[in-house]
Amino acid sequence: MAKSGAILFLASALCLLSLSNLAECHDKLFVQGTVYCDTCRAQFLTRLSSFMPGATVRLECREKESGNVTLSKEAVTDGTGGYSVEIEEDHEDEACQVVLVQSRDPECSEINVSPLGNQVARVSVTRNNGMVSPVLAANPLGFIRKQPLPECSAVFEELDLSPDGTEAPLQ
Repeated sequence: MAKSGAILFLASALCLLSLSNLAECHDKLFVQGTVYCDTCRAQFLTRLSSFMPGATVRLECREKESGNVTLSKEAVTDGTGGYSVEIEEDHEDEACQVVLVQSRDPECSEINVSPLGNQVARVSVTRNNGMVSPVLAANPLGFIRKQPLPECSAVFEELDLSPDGTEAPLQ
C-alpha cells in the first residue's frame, strides 16, 4: 500500500513538473525574421536578393520616455538567413526594434541609413497584442551589396522602376 502511494505521489509530481515546464515555455516570446542581401541596391527584396547566413542582428528595447535600453540581445542567422531571439519577459510599454549589426559577406555589408532603408524592423514585444502565438515576426532586413548585379537593370525594368528606385517615366 505504501509502495503504490509513493508511485502515485511520484507520478503526480512528474505531471506537475511537466506542466510547469510547459507553462515556462509558453511564457517566452520569440522575435523571428530574415536577413537578405540587397543585390540591386533597391532597398527592398527583389527576385535577385539572396538570404544571408551568418549575419548578426540585435534586438533592442528602450523605455519610451527616457530612451534607456532595457533589452539588448544578438542573434546570428542560420543557413537560410533566418534568426530567432528568445525573450523571457514582456516589453509592452517599450519601443523595440531589430537592427542589423554585421554581415559575413564583404561584398554585401553596407547598412543603408537613409529614411527608406531596411536596416531596422520595429516589433511589438508583448503577449498583450491579441495574438496566440509566442512568435513575433519582424520585417526582413537587408544589407546592401557594394555594386549591383548586372541583371538588376532587367529587374527594375520589370517593376517599371528606374535604377534609383523611383517610378520610371511614362513613355
